[in-house]
Amino acid sequence: MKTTCPECQKVFEIPRERLKKYDKQIAFPCPACQKGQIKIELDSTTAQPSSEQTLNVRPQTSPINPSKGSKQPVSGMALKRMVLQRLQDLPPMPQIVLRAREIMADQTAGISDLVNLLQNDQSIVTKVLRLSNSAYYGLSGKISTVQHAAVLLGQKTLSEVITMAGISNLMGQELPGYGMDSGDLWRNSLAVGFGAQLLADRIKPQLSNDSFVAGLIHDGGKIILDEYVLQRKEEFETYMADGQQTYLEAEKDLLGIDHCEIAADICKKWILPETIHHPIRWHHRPSRSGGSELALFLHVADYFSKMSGMGTGPDDLQYQMEEDAIGSLGFKEEELDSLLVDVMESVEKIAEDFQDI
Repeated sequence: MKTTCPECQKVFEIPRERLKKYDKQIAFPCPACQKGQIKIELDSTTAQPSSEQTLNVRPQTSPINPSKGSKQPVSGMALKRMVLQRLQDLPPMPQIVLRAREIMADQTAGISDLVNLLQNDQSIVTKVLRLSNSAYYGLSGKISTVQHAAVLLGQKTLSEVITMAGISNLMGQELPGYGMDSGDLWRNSLAVGFGAQLLADRIKPQLSNDSFVAGLIHDGGKIILDEYVLQRKEEFETYMADGQQTYLEAEKDLLGIDHCEIAADICKKWILPETIHHPIRWHHRPSRSGGSELALFLHVADYFSKMSGMGTGPDDLQYQMEEDAIGSLGFKEEELDSLLVDVMESVEKIAEDFQDI
């Protein structure tokens, strides 16, 4: 459906499937001018725009504080200790993925080294062959062995495929606390991975591989926090009821920790370098990252992912880019539109052939 900002008159098209995540109404600041407040009334039974849909500007309001009278689940430092303990139960990133990254960084290593590595893990081999034959790489039915994949895809692309194969199960699960169906997080992960990588390719190619990996796991903290968000579902809904707050703000205020912090801790557990976990920690606030270009790539890619319908929750439309984030990249608006199309096409092609792996 199409909706218009009452302040700047910019028209936005929102895929109808995204409205299914909402109940009764959507309210979000205009992504273009950030002044207009767009409000869409929905039929709660059908999650479709009602006949009395209204678009108006309303003043910013303060967060609705959850009731303090009712008994609350554990929070603060106690919750943080529980969350950090949960990291011990998180499946490790397959060592084959980490080893593949080491081989990629080794100037003396070649494709044969990656091939030998893959042959030691048949489950990864199966996934790699499925991915290699996906529509995205344009080699459907042409790759039957790891050697074929290595020769036809090349070392850099094969490393990407190994990474996707290694974390697909973890990132593909349902997260009811965040209102995410099975596959939602995976599609968003792919979108941010491809988007961040495309930005890096055009601005700083040496960050291309790290950008892709960081994009794939940037929201991994939600996997850990989901059960705690689900326990406080009503509190989260009340906190966000006015349409002004995001899940990130709710996490920090209600849980005392947010998914960015947890995602960075996950990276440390997986022994990923600071060049990856630091940008992930600040991908919502790249201005606080100390000048990390990768944090900026993730931030912009995440924004476009959400605006294109490949986000991860009902607060997607409230996601705001930091001021001057796009300008600092040196892109024109039409160039970013082209980037968005490339990302969406990439995700659709990968997801279509990789949903059940």
